[in-house]
Amino acid sequence: MTVDIGIIGAMVPEVEAIIAALDNHECESVSGIDFHTGKIGGKTVAVAKCGIGKVFAAICAEIMILKYAPSLLVNTGVGGALASGLTTGDIVIADSLCQHDMDTSPIGDPKGLVSGINMIYFESDKRATEILLASAAELGLSARLGRIATGDKFIASSADKDRLIADFSADACEMEGCAIAQVAFVNGTPFAVVRAISDSADGEATMDYPTFLGIAARNSTNLTLSLIEKW
Repeated sequence: MTVDIGIIGAMVPEVEAIIAALDNHECESVSGIDFHTGKIGGKTVAVAKCGIGKVFAAICAEIMILKYAPSLLVNTGVGGALASGLTTGDIVIADSLCQHDMDTSPIGDPKGLVSGINMIYFESDKRATEILLASAAELGLSARLGRIATGDKFIASSADKDRLIADFSADACEMEGCAIAQVAFVNGTPFAVVRAISDSADGEATMDYPTFLGIAARNSTNLTLSLIEKW
């Protein structure tokens, strides 16, 4: 089966409303991940909850691409604020992504370099980012293009936050986006990553996150649904 768009989120709140919007809904489980397919606004869509972290995200993205061959792969969800001026519910649309925990610098490589393909930053699909920015404005959401740093760590200290800003000039952080971007890149699949801010990625993050997860997830979901409509 070939779909127009593939959607991946790490957690139930990030994808449940998109799954609920599917017409002619079908579901198939592969490698323990449920892939939901159907139509939204005339577009054929596949949606999956991958689980938290880069490995689950990469597994899901590879299955999504090989099984459903989407013309665009979208990772939607929530993340922590790194750049100044971001508040809960604001949107960061990735123009590029990196993996902040990929580090072979002790042998002379720059931090974040992905060996083999020799890349640090993975660039999102330009058309998708333009649609997302325009849609955010229409929805009344505060949104910006920015760099997203991915890693297998929940960023919850000022020291870690400052390090990601200093090393990568990142605007937001999370745990799946660049893993999905890397899989999309090696398969030649256009991709986009959307993050709504759920926490401040510092000493207050563990208190912010449970409180604002639902608000942030709703904003990222609404923006993703708008992208599906306009793609």
